Amino acid sequence: MDISFQRVSFAYAPNTPFEKKALHNIEAEIPSGSYTAVIGHTGSGKSTLLLHLNGLLKPTDGTVRIGDTLITSETKGKALRDVRRNVGIVFQFPEHQLFEETVEKDIMFGPLNFGIPAEEARARAHELIEMLGLPADVADKSPFELSGGQMRRVAIAGVLAFKPSVLILDEPTAGLDPQGRREIMDLFDRFHREEGLTTILVTHSMEDAARYAEHVIVMHEGHAVLSGSPESVLTNAEELARYRLELPRTVRFQRDFERLVGRELPYAALTEEQLAEMIAELARESGDNS
Repeated sequence: MDISFQRVSFAYAPNTPFEKKALHNIEAEIPSGSYTAVIGHTGSGKSTLLLHLNGLLKPTDGTVRIGDTLITSETKGKALRDVRRNVGIVFQFPEHQLFEETVEKDIMFGPLNFGIPAEEARARAHELIEMLGLPADVADKSPFELSGGQMRRVAIAGVLAFKPSVLILDEPTAGLDPQGRREIMDLFDRFHREEGLTTILVTHSMEDAARYAEHVIVMHEGHAVLSGSPESVLTNAEELARYRLELPRTVRFQRDFERLVGRELPYAALTEEQLAEMIAELARESGDNS
């Protein structure tokens, strides 16, 4: 499902003394099936942009196109419901959105709300419990009896249960330890590939953007200021610094390593695995030449 922003601007409390312009003439294209990271410092407009993707906010000016649906300041009713059926959002701390008395009912809530038959919704809930690595017996438990990591997985299952075409991830690993963050991000990456989703990751983590995304959009003070591949955007230290962002840790380490050995590596490594492979190859070449 293709997504485009066409000269999109947004203001909170427009035409009042409290008006605050949050987005300025955003132009962006997100191809169907792609994995896009939206990065930027706090207050850059990332979350406001995200909320336009399922009609929680509508543009003050301009147009958001999601598949065949156009969203403008005047859009209402059935069009927004269709969009929300196709766009799933995993917010920060999604476990705070749990409310049903059992895990099964919580996961089924979204599909039932969109008219999916109960038996189909129940089957999908149990399928997701297994896919997300949860014990089978959690289905009949209260979600509030579970560990924090399990609660988050249940909340994620509730978003995935109605099979969205577009998955929006708003800092989905906030508050998790490094192992938990990696497990959850790998899980989303697997769903992205296996289900053919259009995935949009809104994040402060340059490392997650580098590891998972195919395309990067940089937001700054309500403007989309940079756009391109991770290789072009996330290795440009001067441009990133202009928008108060740093290089990913792996790229910084590579630059330090290259200065230390007095030699440039073949390409910019965006993951630890890529960097380790290049350093190992360099060591093998050095050994063969000695």
